[in-house]
Amino acid sequence: MTGRRAFLAALGVLAVRARGRAATAEVWTATGPVSVDDLGLTLTHEHVLVDFVGADRVGRHRYDADEAFRAALPHLQALKQRGCRTLVECTPAFLGRDPVLLRRLSEKSGLHILTNTGYYGAAADKFVPAHAYEETAERLAARWTAEWRDGIEGTGVRPAFMKIGVDPGPLSPIDHKLVRAGALCHRQTGLRLHVHTGDGVAAQAIVELLRAERVPPDAYVWVHAQSEKDRAVHRRLAGQGVWVSLDGVSESSLDAHVAAVLDLARAGHLGRVLVSQDAGWYHVGEAGGGRFRPYTFLFDTFVPALGQAGLAEADTRALLVDNPARVLAPLPRT
Repeated sequence: MTGRRAFLAALGVLAVRARGRAATAEVWTATGPVSVDDLGLTLTHEHVLVDFVGADRVGRHRYDADEAFRAALPHLQALKQRGCRTLVECTPAFLGRDPVLLRRLSEKSGLHILTNTGYYGAAADKFVPAHAYEETAERLAARWTAEWRDGIEGTGVRPAFMKIGVDPGPLSPIDHKLVRAGALCHRQTGLRLHVHTGDGVAAQAIVELLRAERVPPDAYVWVHAQSEKDRAVHRRLAGQGVWVSLDGVSESSLDAHVAAVLDLARAGHLGRVLVSQDAGWYHVGEAGGGRFRPYTFLFDTFVPALGQAGLAEADTRALLVDNPARVLAPLPRT
């Protein structure tokens, strides 16, 4: 049986409603609120469109939204055919976030698509807007909270999480400010901080900063945790309550990702693990959007590989249904 067929045969087990939380908990999608129990099979870190030109030049004038729609739609439809119900789109503001495009794609594909608020301080701060250096963390938090309360740029689309980025190593002043702003926004909104974090040093610094702001580690999703090769650091942070996102699943990383998942599972931390691909996307500035990496590798190859390595179907369901529903459900506001 092929990897894809093996996955589809197990779909009746995987694509079930997440358990263990009140049915009234809701998460905002590009088309409105849905119960977290209706998210189903979920990819927690993907992209539809990204523009790497920089915060000082980015804008929707740089691409044809209809062309981007046509480029992305077949890949989302292929994902829906695998039984996936939800895609978490992690492109932040000043890097190509487009809530109107996401709403159109959601309506046409039938997928729930989630977007975000926050600023991205990784990549040597190329995507940090100038006002972020001048404003306080409190003012930045107010901006992000306003998007959660009122919608993004008048679209009515509200964010389901914060997307922040920091560079590896100790937090720089601007990275410290962005994470602190995220902590303040979390206390107002309950949204979790999905932070692009290059290594374990930065990840631990974020945990300590959040604790100083009275925000629990459970509010922090360590994005790109696979970049930290010391699995003991994964175990330590998961043990503190951090969500460990192994989100670069691809053909070249297949064995490493399977091993990382199994390592955390054996340590009793599977309930803190997320897996996704960081796949896509329409590249603004490239002809036709460049090469679009499909979203289907995880279902066609990675899930069967987990089963062959000995991961139980219930644990695979936890990775792709239960854990995403838990991490996307807002925490109580403080």
